[in-house]
Amino acid sequence: MEFSIDTTPPPFVYDSKGIIRVGGTRITLDTIIQTFKDGSTCEEIVYQYPVLKLSDVYSAVSYYLNNQEKVETYLEEHHRTANKIQYKIESHFEVNKIRDRLSKHDRGKK
Repeated sequence: MEFSIDTTPPPFVYDSKGIIRVGGTRITLDTIIQTFKDGSTCEEIVYQYPVLKLSDVYSAVSYYLNNQEKVETYLEEHHRTANKIQYKIESHFEVNKIRDRLSKHDRGKK
């Protein structure tokens, strides 16, 4: 029997907003990589996010380890975009005033 090497692509899918999701789930690549960088094993990541398959997490982490520069560039770009969106939302809705109002409302219930 001849042994052939299968090169399966990583289980990544871009959603409509350009965010990479893993294994046909809503879990993002940056969630998996940040959890891994925080010290979790692939098994622990699956325990935290049971919708993921262990093989998909290993594949995502393997891809990251073999392509760190490319993945880090993607993650940095993704975080910059998220920060811009957060700033826009907070400046538009005056989030601090909303928090203060909600906080006062919660204190009034006690």
